Amino acid sequence: TSYSFFRELYQAERGWDTRNALAGMSGAPIAGSISTIENFIKTQMQLDNITGKRFRGSWHCLTTLAQTHGVSIIYTGHLVNTTREGVFLGAYFFTYEGFRELLKEHIGIRTQLAVPMAGGLAGATGWFVSFPLDCVRAGVQGRQLNTTNTTALGVFRNLIEQKGLRGLYSGVSPSIARAFLVSGSRFSAYEGALWLLRKGNDLTDILS
Repeated sequence: TSYSFFRELYQAERGWDTRNALAGMSGAPIAGSISTIENFIKTQMQLDNITGKRFRGSWHCLTTLAQTHGVSIIYTGHLVNTTREGVFLGAYFFTYEGFRELLKEHIGIRTQLAVPMAGGLAGATGWFVSFPLDCVRAGVQGRQLNTTNTTALGVFRNLIEQKGLRGLYSGVSPSIARAFLVSGSRFSAYEGALWLLRKGNDLTDILS
């Protein structure tokens, strides 16, 4: 993964090392280039289900919008989404490494349990701190495509004016709950994959 690569590049250590956050944030441009398209299509499909229902599926949605508005349309909201990825990934991996070390080394919880617990806390934290940017991203990508371009700053101002600061966290509770469950299993798979890639050389560190 890009995180593992940058973590080794920055020589980050286990625990509350800010280099883990930097390693996570360094992967944001790569993640953003993929997730921008994914989120844009998802948002447009959700809106289409409410209004026109003209798309037969995700691929049909992507090709139709690209043909109608040009290929660049699929990168609507790319800047705010990549910024969101950076905030999320930085908090995600920094929190994971910190809680993993805390739960395992200081509280004495076995790694098999510490990893999913730390992963769940990391997912919840990452989503909480990046959720306002996700709300803005959804506003930018969910605009009417035949209207004037909507900026992230414009969406942010509208949210504050209409709903106040609480509007930036509308719907955050189910997202955090989902992130806790998904991230717990994700980091268990991540640690297992690292062990396989290293051919068991770090078995004691990863699975003990």
